[in-house]
Amino acid sequence: MTIDEIIGFVGGLDGVLTLRPAPGDGSPEISWGDTFFYYSPDGVVPTTTQPFATVVTKNYPGDEASRLDRPDAFRVNISAGKEAFIRWTGHAPRDPAATEVDSSATDTVIAHPVYGTVGWLAVVNPGSRSEAVTRELLRTAYQLARSRYERRAGSTAD
Repeated sequence: MTIDEIIGFVGGLDGVLTLRPAPGDGSPEISWGDTFFYYSPDGVVPTTTQPFATVVTKNYPGDEASRLDRPDAFRVNISAGKEAFIRWTGHAPRDPAATEVDSSATDTVIAHPVYGTVGWLAVVNPGSRSEAVTRELLRTAYQLARSRYERRAGSTAD
């Protein structure tokens, strides 16, 4: 999967706001070139929630284990929920054993090297082995984000 294929897939889901920070848009320089996906049917960046998935193209401070400084390396980060996390790692999110993996392995679903403790999964350079599951996890993360949005919208309508 390419970054553009991932952006096309997730961005094609109903109500998704895709942010692609770039020079001149007021975003922090470190985020330029990365992509953030929110469920936001009104098209406004949510201020009370995190994205449900991201694509990062470089190492961030304290997050170098995936070795995204390699040529053409990128990582898809997915908040697909506890059930999916356990299914793919064999561990609960707060279990330190979940993150005891090679975080630079490509085309493999792993616990996110930093945010695995809160249930995020990651795939470095998804390819033929992980494309289907990456799409499945992105759909799951989308559905969870949409459900959270709808619950919050329902509770404010009361």
